[in-house]
This record gives sequence, structure tokens and C-alpha cells, in this order.
Amino acid sequence: MTDRHRPHTLLVMGDHAFRSGFDDLRLNRLRQLTAAGNPIHAAAFTAPDVRERLPDIEVLMTGWGAPPVDNSVLDAAPHLRAVLHTAGSVKSIVQPVCWERGLRVTTAAEANAVPVAEYTLAAILFAGKRIIQSAHQYRQLRRHTRPAGLISNFQRTVGIIGYSRIGRRVVNLLRPFDFDILVADPYADAAQIRAAGASHVDLDDLLRRSAIVSIHAPALPTTRHLLNKERLALIPDDATIINTARGMVIDTTALEAECASDRLSAILDVTDPEPLGANSPLWDLPNVFITPHMAGAQQTEIHRLVDTALDELERYTQDLPPLHGITAADLGRIA
Repeated sequence: MTDRHRPHTLLVMGDHAFRSGFDDLRLNRLRQLTAAGNPIHAAAFTAPDVRERLPDIEVLMTGWGAPPVDNSVLDAAPHLRAVLHTAGSVKSIVQPVCWERGLRVTTAAEANAVPVAEYTLAAILFAGKRIIQSAHQYRQLRRHTRPAGLISNFQRTVGIIGYSRIGRRVVNLLRPFDFDILVADPYADAAQIRAAGASHVDLDDLLRRSAIVSIHAPALPTTRHLLNKERLALIPDDATIINTARGMVIDTTALEAECASDRLSAILDVTDPEPLGANSPLWDLPNVFITPHMAGAQQTEIHRLVDTALDELERYTQDLPPLHGITAADLGRIA
């Protein structure tokens, strides 16, 4: 590999993101792909040594905690050709001007989808067996007992809201099980959904038919309180709502009422607000299970995201197209 194909590279992300993602193995691979003396790491673009290096930088690798790549950065980095993100959403990092200047933009969101989909699969299987309620009763009564409602995963209907990266993975993970899978997504291709073994339906139909509803829709103005009081009322009694997407997709006040009445249950990795207010009844309800936004990549799982970004860097050095490119047109419908 010649120097011409070993780009000057800058890592811009928070210190924790850098330490979590770049162990010795990945740093060594990064050094092999970049110009001599590279890469350098910074948490911001304003440090004097970073400003001094920006005129030579061809590739930015960003991550959690990175500041926006705006006009001031682009003006200081005339040779910049690519922004390779080592995390999920690029919305807070990459500005529209990046595409106007022809930059290649990639994301590791596909890699982050893996642990979220795994969490969701576990949540769905637990929901069907009513594990949360059963464990609570067993702890309280200290004798064998069964919660009310159907306790089974056989031929249950699971509704997937959003055929996103994560939604698609969840559908694929559910295929070995005896579920009837419904998908609601106005942007999805019905033929692709059928090929994956699911049925494409509208949202209200999905809610009326599903014993388990799992949310994988992005945070957009159009998805705020997508599950409001009226839509939550469509869901059958004893159903479970799983949210690993964004808390704002559900009207929290309406969900509190449904769960407090014991009509619905919930498994929530995200809430609105996050964390919930100290007085929210959701904290203490036996039919609600809340985790602290941890379904996404944690600890060694973060290496998978960095590996994805390094693969993109290697493809860049070989003049190959990106595997997980993001375009300006994607911004209106991605998380």
C-alpha cells in the first residue's frame, strides 16, 4: 500500500468512546491503513494540534461525543474526503454541507443493530411466557404460581413497528420460532417483508392483532407519540409493548395509565423522559421492566462497531464503494 492510499486520518470522539472501541488490535489495524504518524485522536476540532493537522486530513473517524462536522471544519480541512462514523446515528455529527461537498459518509449502525435485536428477541420470548409477572409473583408469594393471561410463545402474533436495520434483524431472528409476524412501516417493501416470512400491514391493524408489539421506528417529528392514548387502546388486553427505539415514540402518560390498570405490560430500554421522573408509576409496577438504555452496543460489543468503520476505511483505501453509506436523502427517515 503506497502513501497515496494511506490517508491522513483523524479520530474525533469522546475519550470514553475512544478507549472503549480502540484496543491494541484495532489501533494496530488502523495504523496499517493510515499515513505514517497517523492517526491522532481528539475530542474536539478546536485543539491547537488538531487545527494544525486539519489541512492534511483526508479521513475523519467520528464516534460518540464527536462535535458536528460543519462549515468551519470543512473550510479548515480542504482535503477531507470521508467521514466514517464508529457509532449509529450520524444526524448530530454530519451536516448537509458534507454531502454538498461530495464527502463519503458511512455509519456503523448495522453493527449496533446486532445487540439491540438480540435484546429484543430475549424480550419477546420473555413477554410471551410472562416471565416478568411470574418472577414478581414468585418472589412475593414464595410458592409456585402462574400470572393471569396466556403463557406461551406458540403461534403468538408479534408486531414489529419499523422495518429498520433493527426491525429487519428482529424479524430474521424470529423466523425459527412459531410466531405470526406482522410489520408496519410505510417505507418498507411489502415483497421483501413477505420474503422474510412476515406480513406487511398498516399500524392500526398491527396493534389490534398483536400480543407483543416491538418498536423499531426512528425519532422523527412524524413518530412523536406514534403510540398515543387512542392507539394504545387498540392493543389487546394482556399484550406487551417493547421499546428499544426512542422513548418519544410512546406517549408516556398514556402508557402509565395502561400499565397501571394492568391491561398492558411493557419492557422498556428507552423512555420519555430518560430517565423517567422519580414519581412515574412505571418504576414500581410488577408488569413493567425497565433497563437503562443498554440494548445497544456495550463494552466488547463496541469492537464490532469499530471493526465496521475500519472495514469502511480499508474499502476507501482500495477505491471500493462503501458498504454502509449514508446519503443526504436518508436523513429524513433514519434515526
